[in-house]
Amino acid sequence: MIKSLLLTSSTFFALCLTALAQVEPGEPAPDFNLKDSKDNSQKLSTYAGKFVVLEWMNHDCPFVKKQYSSGNMQKLQKEYTAKGVIWLSIISSAPGKQGHCTGPQAEANRKDMGASSTAVLLDPSGDVGQKYGAKTTPDIFIINPDGKVIYAGAIDSIPSANPADCAKATNYVRETLDAALAGKPVPTPQTKSYGCSVKY
Repeated sequence: MIKSLLLTSSTFFALCLTALAQVEPGEPAPDFNLKDSKDNSQKLSTYAGKFVVLEWMNHDCPFVKKQYSSGNMQKLQKEYTAKGVIWLSIISSAPGKQGHCTGPQAEANRKDMGASSTAVLLDPSGDVGQKYGAKTTPDIFIINPDGKVIYAGAIDSIPSANPADCAKATNYVRETLDAALAGKPVPTPQTKSYGCSVKY
């Protein structure tokens, strides 16, 4: 009985670690199929052969508001989608938790913020967020045309909620995409993300 309980506990602990494990640079990006804010299905594998940015977001998080109130996130989205990059913003907040949105609410927020993402995806079950190991909002994953993650972590180098810091920070998204689009190695493939915890 005791041995059985120990095995059960260790198995549970291992499963918890697996659930929290982040997809590492160099690993294949897990495929998914989510509804977007316009009620269209968005499957990651549809964008095979393209660079894809996954941005975990929560409209009520001050660290997300920092990026959008400064215009920094919209500028990045507009600049790189114009270069053929697919930008998917993902909301993994569970029903009843901060940041949870219906499709119409997410679409209204997208318009209010002037976002230029390809789509805003809804992940209320948190399955996709946990599959990637997304821990904060924002949390960024960049995928190359071969379907492998080439960057995972923070959007920039200053972990604050102050919009003025955006202009002073090293922007890891820009750094990664500029290098990758030019066929060069990514300077910093992984950093520690910062922000609000994802509200699973």
